[in-house]
Amino acid sequence: MVRGALRGGRPMRGGIRPPFKKTFVPRHPFDLTLAEVCFPKVPLAGAVDDSALTAALLKRNQDLSPNPSEQTAIGNLVTKVQAVLDNLVVAPGDLTTCQLEEVRQVGSFKKGTILTGNNVADVVVILKTLPTKEAVDALAKKVETDLKASMKTEVLTKGDQHTIQTHERGFDIANVHAKVRILIATLPQNLRKLEPEIHMDHKLMQSHLAAIRHTRWFEENAHHSSIKVLIRILKDLTRRFDAFAPLSAWMLDLIAHLAIMNNPSRQALPINLAFRRVFQLLSAGLFLPGSAGITDPTEPGHIRVHTAMTLEQQDVCCYTAQTLLRVLAHGGYKHILGMEGNTSIVREMSVWNGVCVSPLTAVYEKPTDKKDGDIEEDIEMIENENEDDGGSDEGAE
Repeated sequence: MVRGALRGGRPMRGGIRPPFKKTFVPRHPFDLTLAEVCFPKVPLAGAVDDSALTAALLKRNQDLSPNPSEQTAIGNLVTKVQAVLDNLVVAPGDLTTCQLEEVRQVGSFKKGTILTGNNVADVVVILKTLPTKEAVDALAKKVETDLKASMKTEVLTKGDQHTIQTHERGFDIANVHAKVRILIATLPQNLRKLEPEIHMDHKLMQSHLAAIRHTRWFEENAHHSSIKVLIRILKDLTRRFDAFAPLSAWMLDLIAHLAIMNNPSRQALPINLAFRRVFQLLSAGLFLPGSAGITDPTEPGHIRVHTAMTLEQQDVCCYTAQTLLRVLAHGGYKHILGMEGNTSIVREMSVWNGVCVSPLTAVYEKPTDKKDGDIEEDIEMIENENEDDGGSDEGAE
């Protein structure tokens, strides 16, 4: 008898049911920290001593932090530029090509996660008017003029002389010691009025507005000092390991917050445990297709931040984290942190206390039966079918 038919072979009223629509059900990767109650640790003769790892993490953070002279240089320049821009908000003077609505500091300098040698601060300027390229050029010249006027009583060395350079995001104000990037945005209701031939890029405007939301969320939720230490270390990893390069600054902020604060006690984990947990989560597939990942807390809907990465980038990130987790388990933390050796441990076999760690290889294979120009699709696209475009993931940081 056919399933769904009545006895005697008569079909059900309404005919055959249509096939069910395919739905996306995200999975949460295994997290030992959250499942510790179900998987109690085996009692050992003595507790595991992680003091060496903790000391190395704090030492590495100190090495990556800007020194006092760098902090003073970037702080002074930001203060001067901010004062000029704030004055233009209330008293634009002869600036008639555009009107300023608001000036907000964003990015690593504002969050306190800036790295040494990268003395760059980001400031978003929201315009009331539409952001034409001529208006940005006029604003840059006005800022340069007012900045020189405010510093005319100061004795400046050659290294303190400022230069202005415009680009597709806005313009830069720089001297030898530091640089401030002025990122132009406009009011949200103006975004639909932008024309590509006349105004600045629509997606860049969205990313600059998103940077403001990211900074506001960070100040409210991720102000713990351990989170900033972990972010700085993770940023260094993205510079040294190519597999982690696709991870944006916003992704690093979120995964650091997750690793430290998302635990049963709701108290900040020690930095050594949080560092291990990052590799455990990435190794378990936190940023793989089908994973629940981390939902962007500043965007409407359920946008998972790792979907900004390609499928190949997600795979490389996962198997590299798995290799580094095994190296970390056998005491190779100095090579991971960059205090010894190099990044060849993810490409070549290494030996740690008699244990061989062979690097893993890719699992994802690009489809070969698709025509050139076809867009890669996977089950993740189903969840975004009816969602509005939420802008780029983090363009300003």
